[in-house]
Amino acid sequence: MKVGIIGAGMVGGATANALMLTGAAQEIVLVDARAERAVAEAEDVLHATPFAHNVVVRAGDYEDLGGSEVVVLSAGVSQQPGETRLHLLERNAAVLGGIIPRVLRAAPDCLLLMASNPVDVMTLMALRLSNLPPERVIGSGTILDTARFRARLAGHLDVAPSSMHAYVLGEHGDSEVLCWSQAAVGGVPALRYAEQIGRPLTAEVQATIDEDVRRAAYRIIQGKAATWYGIAGGIARIVGAIGRNERAVLTVSAVIDEPHLGPPVALSLPRVIGRGGVHQTLAPHLSAQERKLLEHSAKVLREAAGG
Repeated sequence: MKVGIIGAGMVGGATANALMLTGAAQEIVLVDARAERAVAEAEDVLHATPFAHNVVVRAGDYEDLGGSEVVVLSAGVSQQPGETRLHLLERNAAVLGGIIPRVLRAAPDCLLLMASNPVDVMTLMALRLSNLPPERVIGSGTILDTARFRARLAGHLDVAPSSMHAYVLGEHGDSEVLCWSQAAVGGVPALRYAEQIGRPLTAEVQATIDEDVRRAAYRIIQGKAATWYGIAGGIARIVGAIGRNERAVLTVSAVIDEPHLGPPVALSLPRVIGRGGVHQTLAPHLSAQERKLLEHSAKVLREAAGG
């Protein structure tokens, strides 16, 4: 599968590397306003292919995106220390408006995968700018938040993160919702399993995990100015699910347009992902409090998008 990446900064470069290391793509084209940066990143990733997969990695311009099945949009300005993702909106929206028409002229049949923050609002804007079917415009959403939740919860319960089933829904940001009611280990509710092994998930423990997951990006930004490895891994997972037509359930952001729920909004829910994008959106059974928090998250995102 051919994948284009717009923006060869830290996220774009790390994404190219993750796609190569996992073999999720067979050809990768990096495009950046700074051509020399795209060339350097492509060459650096290419030099690692003998240790992983035989992937064609090169720099190019928009016309070189022809035939791309997925185009990852990672161009934009970075989140600054103390700045929320939503504060990035005005700055990154202008960048997006100049990119999407050029992408679609070269690769009209591609799926757009948004990685720039604030990813949910940017996903909504990408859908509006592209006029593509909603299933072909998705954002990385809370795939990384979900991974953080599973890893943190698995650590407390002393099981492999891959054996954890738990989701973070809503905004990829401050109003995100950790769904404790649906967290499970091997089909056993996490709260019950924790009691069985003598490591109860008390209100205090849950609050600590919640804070750890919710503030993870801020801690990383404070320490090294930006995040890139985790989200690159998440993007590679999404691309792999598309290319292999896995129909994997992943928490990605996509637009919900149901008039009885209010104006359209992009947010994360568990979605079946395969070739062509979103095949189905799941409706998880949430507690009353979780549903209230998810509705609040949707409201936050609608207000940010001007809806």
